Amino acid sequence: RCTRPGASCSSAWVDAAYSDNGLDPALLMEGGRKGSVVSRANSIGSTSASSVPNTGSARAPPHPSLQGVVQGPAPPGKGYDDLQAIVPTCQQQDFCIGSQKLSKAIVLQKTIDYIQFLHKEKKKQEEEVSTLRKDMMALKIMKVNYEQIVKAHQDNPNEGKDQISDQVKFNVFQGIMDSLFQSFNASISVSSFQELSACVFSWIEEHCKPQTLRDIVIGVLHQLKSQLY
Repeated sequence: RCTRPGASCSSAWVDAAYSDNGLDPALLMEGGRKGSVVSRANSIGSTSASSVPNTGSARAPPHPSLQGVVQGPAPPGKGYDDLQAIVPTCQQQDFCIGSQKLSKAIVLQKTIDYIQFLHKEKKKQEEEVSTLRKDMMALKIMKVNYEQIVKAHQDNPNEGKDQISDQVKFNVFQGIMDSLFQSFNASISVSSFQELSACVFSWIEEHCKPQTLRDIVIGVLHQLKSQLY
């Protein structure tokens, strides 16, 4: 035992080992082993004491860039609540569900369906915009052509006074149509739609050739020659 005040246990073992002018190897080995254990315990104790935080002192405030991390993440169900508030189909609950809260799976499915619906609507609107742009371009072309016609009439106000009357034009048109109708009436059968279609195609190929139409127009003009002059 260590009985001398102010002396360490390892020193006491060394004194005991050399007492009575004798050297005791067993006591030296035992003293060395205990001295090593004591020094290791003191080292661990000092390390543990230095690692213990000082609870009495005030904690330093977190860095401004870490304030969002320190506050912690949002509640788990907040994202689903936001989706349910944004997606219109989630607000229109089915009759079978009633007033029960929608499950997460239903909220996600309704969100996916709504996104697909928006994509289809966007594609449809893009097609409508493209069609309207084409119509606007066609109207602009028609406008330019009519402006040129009006300008030509304004530049030549006396032009067209000696033209053929509308009545004569109508008589020519009527003669051409009467001639075509005679051949049409003799060639067409309306007993069924298929037979009508076949007859119409045959009549067009036979009686509406460019040379046949030219002959009809020349014949009508010869008949109306007296009205033209």
